[in-house]
Amino acid sequence: MKINALIVGAEQLITLDEYGGRVPLHGSKMRDIGIVEKGAIAISGDNIVAYGETHDLLSEIEIDGDTRVIDAKGKIVTPGLIDSHTHPIFAGTREKEFAMRIEGKSYMEIAEAGGGILNTSRKTRRFSREKMAAESSRYLEWMMSYGTTTAEAKSGYGLSTESEMAMLQAIRYLGQTGKLDLVPTFMGAHEVPEEYRDGGIDDYVDLICDEMLPMVVEQDLAKFCDVFCEVGVFDLDRTRRICTRAKELGLGVKLHADEIEPMGGTELGVELGATSVDHMIEVSPKGIEMIAKSNTVATLLPGTSLFLGKGKFAPARELIDAGAIVALATDFNPGSSPTVNLPLIMSLGCVCMKMTPEEVWAAATLNAAFAIGMGERLGSISVGKMADLVIWDAPDYRLIPYFYGTNILQTVIKNGRIEVVR
Repeated sequence: MKINALIVGAEQLITLDEYGGRVPLHGSKMRDIGIVEKGAIAISGDNIVAYGETHDLLSEIEIDGDTRVIDAKGKIVTPGLIDSHTHPIFAGTREKEFAMRIEGKSYMEIAEAGGGILNTSRKTRRFSREKMAAESSRYLEWMMSYGTTTAEAKSGYGLSTESEMAMLQAIRYLGQTGKLDLVPTFMGAHEVPEEYRDGGIDDYVDLICDEMLPMVVEQDLAKFCDVFCEVGVFDLDRTRRICTRAKELGLGVKLHADEIEPMGGTELGVELGATSVDHMIEVSPKGIEMIAKSNTVATLLPGTSLFLGKGKFAPARELIDAGAIVALATDFNPGSSPTVNLPLIMSLGCVCMKMTPEEVWAAATLNAAFAIGMGERLGSISVGKMADLVIWDAPDYRLIPYFYGTNILQTVIKNGRIEVVR
């Protein structure tokens, strides 16, 4: 076997391979992140083929003059970060709303002034697939510069068949041509478009179920269907109908749920066998109990709580202590969380949600991989998995969330190739 690249001398490898790297980490197991001191990793093609202590690994493998040796002395090496909830395809930004919110304007006042999701939708509908891709490509480059190597990418600002398909086509194009791997999610049920708001919501649900979803599947444009299950958007019955139709067509299910009010979205997600339920700021005790007993991932988005100034965060501690699989993601979008900095989100997980440094590493790597259905291939330093790795300019894994907002990334390796060096 030819070894193309060899990372040696790392102060710590954070492997997430304590249990083989092919199962998500529930509850207390999220602290078992698999640290190897003075570690090394061997890469062949785009796969990890061996790892261990440097001295031991060098005695077991053969390298030649073509093998690229990367000295990681004094640094840590981790799996590539996985951002399992993002909205990266959109037109325009919403800094004016940001200023209005700081001045005390409510969500409804901003919406009445033409703001909110529908503001972005109006602009996005005017964009072609090519223009969408061109506008969004820089955001994906920013993501990788912070250590993200794979991201979930949602549609949801088109809110019409033509525009939603264009968004998903842009996501596919960017995933095929860019450095970052993208997992596409159809989210036509992100908001009720203006033309359906006066009593026509069920007609819009019909459009999603009878036209959009079949077209998404026919063109193989998405892996998941997501619904904003919330008061004022899609209630439990409409959410159930959309998700049931998506499952009939072979798509996985995700939910935005219990962000604003505890309306039972988490419970519905578990009942439907959702891959993940996201937000969960207002999840009920029953919802915590149900998701903790399931394989549905609780994806928490503390950046949204911070940016909106809510002062309230999802109950990560209760979820983990109950035994749930918890992931962290940026919720990158133009309205409520315009950040691509996943290490910052890890810091917020520690400071604002009382997660331990070990837990946030599990939440941003292995558990995040399972939140997008990629746990068999990504999220840990495991033999046979993709060589998606980050070398950080720090000797201890706790320093990444400790230096909050500071980018101390040194190198990103994607599919066995060096893509970013700082």
